[in-house]
Amino acid sequence: MDIEFGLDTFGDITRDADGVLLSGAQTIRNIVAQAERADAVGVDFFGVGEHHRPEFAVSAPEMVLAAIAGRTEHIRLGTAVTVLSSDDPVRVYERFATLDAVSNGRAEVVLGRGSFIESFPLFGYDLRDYDALFEQKLDLFVQLLKEEPVTWSGTMRASLENANVFPKTEKGLRTWVGVGGSPESVVRVARHGLGLMLAIIGGPAGRFKPFVDLYHRSVASFGTASHPVSVHSPGHIADTDAEAWDAAYSGFEAMNNTIGRERGWPAYSRARFQNDVGPEGALYAGSPDRVAAKIADTVKLLGLGRFDLKYATGTLSHEAMMRSIELYGTEVIPRVRRLLAD
Repeated sequence: MDIEFGLDTFGDITRDADGVLLSGAQTIRNIVAQAERADAVGVDFFGVGEHHRPEFAVSAPEMVLAAIAGRTEHIRLGTAVTVLSSDDPVRVYERFATLDAVSNGRAEVVLGRGSFIESFPLFGYDLRDYDALFEQKLDLFVQLLKEEPVTWSGTMRASLENANVFPKTEKGLRTWVGVGGSPESVVRVARHGLGLMLAIIGGPAGRFKPFVDLYHRSVASFGTASHPVSVHSPGHIADTDAEAWDAAYSGFEAMNNTIGRERGWPAYSRARFQNDVGPEGALYAGSPDRVAAKIADTVKLLGLGRFDLKYATGTLSHEAMMRSIELYGTEVIPRVRRLLAD
């Protein structure tokens, strides 16, 4: 199977060796170093998310990716995700076309509606327009990807008349749409002929098989371009299961409880964590053997073209993440490839 392997981060604010929270600036510098390590160990893709919350350091991922581009050679660079609903499609295209130029053709964009809503009031958008904003802006962005003069009209931004947008890319801009798992979202991705990236952050991967099948059926029905399906899921790798679980738990607990207080979730527990790292959970944490076996099962079950491990969650230390990245590239990825070949 022709499969790519990526790493994603939201730029979680982490702690130093003394337990003190790092600054956002230091966290961003650490992300650049983490991407360098990923490039050195042969990871295919590095994604940086966009957020506008105190738990996360990155609100302008393209800036971070441009810094990474200057210090890496091979790894593809993109977002996880770009919140298109509260941005302008023309500016998003221009920024990523520029990133594509400075990275020598390594840029990708993963578009999404965003699982957090802080960007909407921050940039003057009404949450009542949540669906219409994304639908119209995605439609415009797809037109911009043709890299020809665009005539477009809608209700969520100013119309365009034969507008030519620069710079042009040399080989096009690879574009995905991040989806949490609604049938309507999957069909939309297929209708626009874009790549489907499933965010699987809870429950067994098998429950997403109907969405993968729906995507392929919809592509065939619309006659649009078919692309590989990708999965984004959280995890952490260490030399042993116990080491990985002990290092990762506090970060997952803190992040789940922070978000849970806003959304009415029950308190996170070690018992739930242990279920999440098992076959029925969406957490890929443990030794290289355990993580590789679980990734291989997911790839085969869903027929994936790429698997992205969200390697940063909560206050997990920079040093632990660097080791996780190294093990992912040097041990997990080769083992998954062998398991798929067998």
